[in-house]
Order: sequence, then C-alpha cells, then structure tokens
Amino acid sequence: MEQVVANGLYLGAQYALIALGLTLIFALMNVLNFAHGQMYVLGGFVTYELYGQMHLPFVVALAASAVTLAVLGGLIERFLFRTVIRRSKREESTMLLAAGVAYFLDALILLLFGEKQRGVPKIVSGVWVSDNLIMPYDRILVGFLAVLFIAAFILMMRYTKPGRAMRALAQDRVAAQLMGVPVEFYSLVGFALGALLAGLVGGLLVAITGVNAGIGGPISIKAFMMVMIGGAGVISGAIAGGFILGMLESVGLSVLHSYGDVTYLVIFAALMAFLSVRPNGLMGKPWG
Repeated sequence: MEQVVANGLYLGAQYALIALGLTLIFALMNVLNFAHGQMYVLGGFVTYELYGQMHLPFVVALAASAVTLAVLGGLIERFLFRTVIRRSKREESTMLLAAGVAYFLDALILLLFGEKQRGVPKIVSGVWVSDNLIMPYDRILVGFLAVLFIAAFILMMRYTKPGRAMRALAQDRVAAQLMGVPVEFYSLVGFALGALLAGLVGGLLVAITGVNAGIGGPISIKAFMMVMIGGAGVISGAIAGGFILGMLESVGLSVLHSYGDVTYLVIFAALMAFLSVRPNGLMGKPWG
C-alpha cells in the first residue's frame, strides 16, 4: 500500500505541474491550448540535447528548457493567439489555431529529433529501500523538485505584483483593464509562464521516462483530464486534479498489473460519470 501511495504522489506532482500551465493559459485567455503536450515534449528534447548529448549540468539543461519554452510560448501568444483573438469573436478560432500549433509542433519535433525514444543518464544513482517501499533516488529528487516548483508558482501568484495582476485578469478581464492592468502584456506573461511549466516538467521527466515525438498528444489528453477533474481555470483545481489522476493511475496499475490499457479505460469511464454529476469539476465554475 505504501508503494502505491508513494507512486501516486510522485505521478501526481508531475501531473499537477503539467496541468498548472494549461489551466493558467485557460484562466487568462479562455484558450484551450491543445499544444501543451507538444511543449512538454520540446522541453524534454532540449534537456536531452544539453544534458544527454552535450553533457552540460542537469540544472543548466533544465533552466534552458524552461527559458526556451517560455520564449516560444510568448512568441505564440504575441504573433498567433493575440492576432486571432483581436480579429475573430468566435472562440472556435482559437481552438482551431491551438490544434494547428499542436500539429505543427508535432511535425517540427519529428523532423528535428526523429521518432526514436530518447533518454538521458540518471540524475542520481541508487535506490531507497524500506520494508514496504522501494523508490529510486532520481524519482525522489524529481518529485521533490516538482513540489518545489508548484509551491514557488503558488507563492508567485499570491504575493508578487505580476501574480496578483494575472489573478485579477483571470477573475474579470474587463474589470482588470479598467483598473489599469495591461491585459495584453500579462496575457503574454501568462502564456509564457504556462509554456515554461510545460518545459520544466518535460525536462524533469526525460530523466525518468525518456521522451519521443509521439507522446505530445497523450500528454495533452492527460492534462485536459486533470483540468476537467479539478475545474477549468482554477489553479487549486489543477493541482487537485493532477494528484487525483496520479493516484488513480497508480492504484489502477497496481491492481490490474499487466493490463495497463484497461486502467485508462476505467479512468475515462469514471471521469465521464463524474462529469455527468459535476460538469464544472471539483472547484470550477460554469464557463462563460
């Protein structure tokens, strides 16, 4: 039981970090970023190139992944989403744009890195063993860093001027603009920050599970599941959704063992039943 809980908490910390970036973008811009999984993959490949191939320190590679994805996210918001939002009043336009960006990044990743699975050397070696628990040290380190990044994000959103501005923007865009908040600037900052979080978790997990060009779509699906469980646009809901999905996956894989595909069949069925009762998630509000 201790092993299942530890695995669930480890997975939940990674998933919560992925969901945070997605829900931040949705809260600020009402945009469903279908390319979030592809941003995760890019972050993993940046870390792979710098840490696995060029043998730079892991911290440097992780920081480079975060910065690279933040810059990419800022450019995508500035030159694509902002233009479409300004020129089109239909929400479907941003959804189609996000899908187009996802397919473009998929093709770009495939051209740049190929389709093979890539991995990097372990960050730290060794395994922590007790009577009922076996946990590699690299997983402990990655889980700790993920929790640290989540805490830093929460503190930034709560106690810094940009964080308060983005919270105001998420609550009421028009009221924030009337109060003097530069909404376009903080939309750019928020999109860049969401992409940065995707780059961070991609850089963390390449050291554990590796990365390949085909996992962007499944990661995006998991991210949307977490957001729907917790409530779209709610930061605390994204964190809760990440840990809930991580625990469900850990329990499912433990119970079903070799039937890994059945685990997500059960999770999807449970999600559909849950949303039929609480369509706005645990903490979400009605859309619009």
